[in-house]
Amino acid sequence: MKDETVCACEQVHEDAVNGAKRTMLEENDYIALSTLYKMFADPTRIKLLHALEQSEMCVCDLAALLGMTKSAISHQLKALRLLDLVKFRKEGQNVFYSLADDHVKLIIDMGLEHINE
Repeated sequence: MKDETVCACEQVHEDAVNGAKRTMLEENDYIALSTLYKMFADPTRIKLLHALEQSEMCVCDLAALLGMTKSAISHQLKALRLLDLVKFRKEGQNVFYSLADDHVKLIIDMGLEHINE
């Protein structure tokens, strides 16, 4: 059975290749982008980000919401914080988390829009 999605030609389309080549980024940019998207590859992290899109919350709030331990939530938040996807602020002994910026909300919203098409 022939795979209809595989190109049968042997011709390189130089215009297309050269056009794409002009827009290619440095390898480190692709690595950074891949690392960013890996953060969105875990359902727990997506749930945390989606919850923080709704409201600023502390670790206790997030643990109660997701039915997880505070330790597990803290571990995921640390990973998200290291990639600047979430930020925190201290209020006395409480630490409140929120999305780092509107770009994070946009990534989540666009992903949801795409899967719901």
